[in-house]
Amino acid sequence: MIHTVTINDVPLSCFDAGEGQVLLFVHGFPLDYTMWSAQLDYFQRGYRVIAPDLRGFGKSGGAGDLLTMEQFADDLNSLLNVLEIDEPITLCGLSMGGYIAWQFALKYTERLARLILCDTKAAADSQEVQMNREVVASQVLEEGTQFLVEGMIEKLFAAMTGQTHPEIIKQIRDIIKNSSPLAVAGASRGMGQRIDVQSHLTEIDIPALVLCGSEDAITPPEEMEKFSRKMPKAEFHTIPGAGHMAPLEKPKLVNNLIQEFLAITDV
Repeated sequence: MIHTVTINDVPLSCFDAGEGQVLLFVHGFPLDYTMWSAQLDYFQRGYRVIAPDLRGFGKSGGAGDLLTMEQFADDLNSLLNVLEIDEPITLCGLSMGGYIAWQFALKYTERLARLILCDTKAAADSQEVQMNREVVASQVLEEGTQFLVEGMIEKLFAAMTGQTHPEIIKQIRDIIKNSSPLAVAGASRGMGQRIDVQSHLTEIDIPALVLCGSEDAITPPEEMEKFSRKMPKAEFHTIPGAGHMAPLEKPKLVNNLIQEFLAITDV
């Protein structure tokens, strides 16, 4: 179920279970594949679900001082090749995973049947945000990841999540705390350098599901709904009571929406 796949001399840890159409789940920053646990448990009953730890994160190797979104997308393409998956897949990415999904959709269009985007952006970073990402990269290399924990947790979740599901907060705290400082620095820089895909949205002419927590302060619903309207075959939904980590905070609702989307766009 969890195995290591070597891609360009880099070992990637990968969850792989179930049979059927392939759903590829791509985690956010600075997390690992376990953020998708509720989706993996649910969908492996009818699909083949694949969820790697991205290069440098979780139990995967390959950390570097610059990890670009295109490089991550290239890794996913190579992963599909190694796993001998030829049929078009459904790719689901959250936050940084969404940035990677854009790159994959534009570069490997023929490999995609559907796209699911959770709590992410189409726009590039402003100069101010780019500068802050470089500050984060430098600081994490000097101090480690502990300083990120408090700063990120408050932004990632809806206010009620900490009261109703403290175990989720602990899970994410532990993942961030244990993340590779080099990978965190590299991905932070890579996110800052990502392209603006807003002008390319009309090119992504496949069924797309866009999901956003109603209380997401990082990628607000208004922003995500706006970019979804530019996509030819996208549908947008808010997830009530969720913040930036909607699939983790409200798994049943997210799973139901994904299941309905997969059913009506059967390929």
